[in-house]
Amino acid sequence: MRLLFLPGVSGQGSFWEPVVAQLPPAWTLAPVDWPGLGTVPPEPGVQSFDDLVARLLDQLDQPAVLVAQSMGGVVAMHAALRRPDRVPALVLTATSGGIDLGPFGVSDWRPDYRNTYPQAPSWVYERGPDLSPALATLDIPTLLIWATADAISPLAVGRHLAGLLPRASLMVIDSDDHWVARIHAQAVAAAIEQHVRQHRHRSTP
Repeated sequence: MRLLFLPGVSGQGSFWEPVVAQLPPAWTLAPVDWPGLGTVPPEPGVQSFDDLVARLLDQLDQPAVLVAQSMGGVVAMHAALRRPDRVPALVLTATSGGIDLGPFGVSDWRPDYRNTYPQAPSWVYERGPDLSPALATLDIPTLLIWATADAISPLAVGRHLAGLLPRASLMVIDSDDHWVARIHAQAVAAAIEQHVRQHRHRSTP
């Protein structure tokens, strides 16, 4: 089984290292970096959010479970909507998933990110279209992993996605940290392994 691990705006696939270390070594486990975000060096071919989606689609030349944190979950959703036949399962943690966060009273991560990474490209701050209507048609088994008190992606967002996605289940961890998946790596890895084994042979059109 092949899994691609997508980071948030940190840009570093190494975010997932504590989880990857506890998954079956026989699986193909590939962290993905986002060029130009965080401390990841920029690349000429990545000049927009759509370029991140295209970069991920290039890696879906064969099926892969997408495991995604925060902004990476939005990239994952765009890719899964375009190539559902290449995504047997999804795992999303603390993400908007591409829905409108306006009604949820979320904490704005952008000012702190600007201060920490002043060289970050302007497109990383742009809000994309609301994917809610499309997500309601996405027939992919999806494990959602949320903290109880994450200010950036509140539990209400996870619950909304669980109701919106046709084949979603929600795992809730008692934490107030947006990096809940990394901090609770053992529990998260066990849940991912169970989810992947259950759905690894999903047939797609």
